Amino acid sequence: MNEKRQEKHTVKSSIRRRWMAAAACALLLLGAIIIMLVTGTGEQGTGAIINVIYPKAYAFDDTDTRLAIREQNPVEDSFLKALDEFSYNTGALVLAERGKNINYSPLSLYYALAVAASGAGGDTSGQLLTVLGVTDPRVLAEQCGNLYRTIYRDNEIGKLKIANSVWLDNDMDGEPVSFKDAFLKSAAGNFYASCHSVDFSDEGTGKAMARWVSDNTNGKMMPEIDTNPDQILSILNTVYFYDQWIDRFDRNKTAEDTFYLSNGGEVRVDFMNKTLPSSGFSKGEGFTRSGLALKNAGRMSFILPDDGVSPYDLISSPERMKEVFEGGESFSGEVVWKIPRFSFGSRLELTDVLKNLGVSSAFLPDADFSGITDHMAFITGVRQETHIGIDEDGVEASAFTRIDYAGAALPESRAEMILDRPFIYYITAPDGCLLFVGICENPAER
Repeated sequence: MNEKRQEKHTVKSSIRRRWMAAAACALLLLGAIIIMLVTGTGEQGTGAIINVIYPKAYAFDDTDTRLAIREQNPVEDSFLKALDEFSYNTGALVLAERGKNINYSPLSLYYALAVAASGAGGDTSGQLLTVLGVTDPRVLAEQCGNLYRTIYRDNEIGKLKIANSVWLDNDMDGEPVSFKDAFLKSAAGNFYASCHSVDFSDEGTGKAMARWVSDNTNGKMMPEIDTNPDQILSILNTVYFYDQWIDRFDRNKTAEDTFYLSNGGEVRVDFMNKTLPSSGFSKGEGFTRSGLALKNAGRMSFILPDDGVSPYDLISSPERMKEVFEGGESFSGEVVWKIPRFSFGSRLELTDVLKNLGVSSAFLPDADFSGITDHMAFITGVRQETHIGIDEDGVEASAFTRIDYAGAALPESRAEMILDRPFIYYITAPDGCLLFVGICENPAER
């Protein structure tokens, strides 16, 4: 992803499943995911609490420190490729639901699953590692840690913070529960996951988890989380992102105009407008792609389907999605931008997505999470909630050989990114890994 890399025993029927509710204002991009494991009975022991220290922040213009961090934390190309493939494999399924705005964070899901995989064994480990695209769990943990440290940002211009936490039950049927020290240390050291010893039968635990989410999204997410006595462990992940356009939009040029919906309807929304005299763009079979640089070296890119082409046709398979995100013929010239201001959230059920990709063992009562605990433990649900908003200043937040153009061909030196019909967008970190991807069907909807 540049421009091309620039442009992750039975289940009781009484289990209650209320999850995180996202709330955010314009200029907010947030992701939150929770994985819950439930248990039966097993060997008893004691719990543990581990806090983490996040990487030290450095100034926006401190290039020396940024380069030193990259040198000290090498991220292999093979790992970035695995992230890309995970984004395309999951994204083609997650974004398939038509007719509504969707925002998805593959990186948030990837990190939450990686934490779970670090404590899995047997077929459970094999299936999780396969979907994550890494064969060695030690390499996975190391690379996740290195990537985290290289993309972490917290300066006067922007923020990119991934936060993980592991919530461990300290009492099961009146007896303390044991968890493996190696798992807890790896979760803290490689995934920056704080560990919390709690009682899931106490309703105050859900409130404590909600406070953690709020604290790690700058107060932008105010969740409601219910727990249940059968729960043994929860893994939470949040992503908070904010950055500014290098070249901000002039608010005086923002004007109301018509956005044409896929169902034939129309809505009136505010469009941001500007023209860049020299910029890169790509054209491929059924699409034009271009992006806008962000001050912390990330990028937000937009994919405009040709007239008569549905955005869903462009992401109909992982292979097609990869071609649209990375392929096409590259040009450089004038790019005319007309982007609707939008702000909306998504609530995504991801369990079936993972099952469709071959992750089945983790959801069965005989799942092997022996690296986490000697208790029986299996995943009962995976959900994600996100919110995105953009305006004139930037974006903030709590993935074919033949070229066939529809309509009149544009001159090679000019592209019109007139986003007045459903379009695809995605946000990448400086190294190109996909943070968020989505489809804007109706910018008037919140």
